[in-house]
Amino acid sequence: MKKLLCLSLVAVLASILTGCNGKKSDKEVTLVMAEVNPEGTISAEMDKAFKEKVEELSGGKIKVDLKFGGTLGDEQTIMELLTKPHSTIQLERISAFNLASYGCEKSMLLAIPFTFSSKNHFWNFANSSLADQVLAEPYEKNVGIRGLFFGEEGFRHFFATQPLTSIEDFNGRKMRVTSDPVMLGIAHGLKTNPVSVNFSDLYSALQTGVADGAEQPIANYLANHFHRIAPYMILDGHTLGVTEVIIAAEAWDSLSENQQKILIEAGKYAGEVCRKFSQEAEDKAMMQLEADGAKFTAVNDITPWQEACADIITKSANIAPELYKEILDFSK
Repeated sequence: MKKLLCLSLVAVLASILTGCNGKKSDKEVTLVMAEVNPEGTISAEMDKAFKEKVEELSGGKIKVDLKFGGTLGDEQTIMELLTKPHSTIQLERISAFNLASYGCEKSMLLAIPFTFSSKNHFWNFANSSLADQVLAEPYEKNVGIRGLFFGEEGFRHFFATQPLTSIEDFNGRKMRVTSDPVMLGIAHGLKTNPVSVNFSDLYSALQTGVADGAEQPIANYLANHFHRIAPYMILDGHTLGVTEVIIAAEAWDSLSENQQKILIEAGKYAGEVCRKFSQEAEDKAMMQLEADGAKFTAVNDITPWQEACADIITKSANIAPELYKEILDFSK
């Protein structure tokens, strides 16, 4: 009798959780989201648009608890948490190249130096069905996450505590880059000494000489005040700051089909907000940086830079040459 009662209770609970038609119900849920950059940056504004649209479309049943400024950890630390069971963080805005270390080969293609000729080139790709394939790759490979949508922070440039006026100035400099294969390949191609420093520690590393420089998009360079101690930036645009908002696979699987659709739809909306806000924010940041005394060096010919990075470009593109050609074709 007790056994039958227990089985009945299990059946009732299963019915409540999945609904009468066998599908998961739209239960109330709070998703914690991590953002390493402070409020006011391009990515932070995109995150806020995503949060607001998710809560609007779900009628408040899905809440996004958005944490800025790296208060939950740096990108790689959060990524490690997301891929483990019962993570206390469910969402993260991450640089696409950081996914390369987890076997996400398609995401790696987006970080190859000098892939995107313009922001329009990138957005042509980001709004295509090919982008959906890239976003789904880590979920299909059981990495423990799923991509929801793309954004961008502008083209990334190197900056330093001492003048950077040409490609020759990189020789022997201690440049902070992330530990993914593409960024390390760029660093080696430019003959720098790459150093590994957590993003949250970068400012002090520049102050103490642990690092001579690093690389960031212009708006983030200003938002994190790096120009105060490393005021020299060379506008090489070695890669576009492609970002993804990702969700822990465990959290994704716990949502109803309707809730999953809400996240995807909100992501498309947030991507458009990012597209409109990105150039405006970058232009304003450049004006402020120049007023604050930052020194910029233009790069009129990227050929030497492409030649210096030829090995990592070829090696990375050969992972999926046909797919990479498709990405390049979106420039047309």
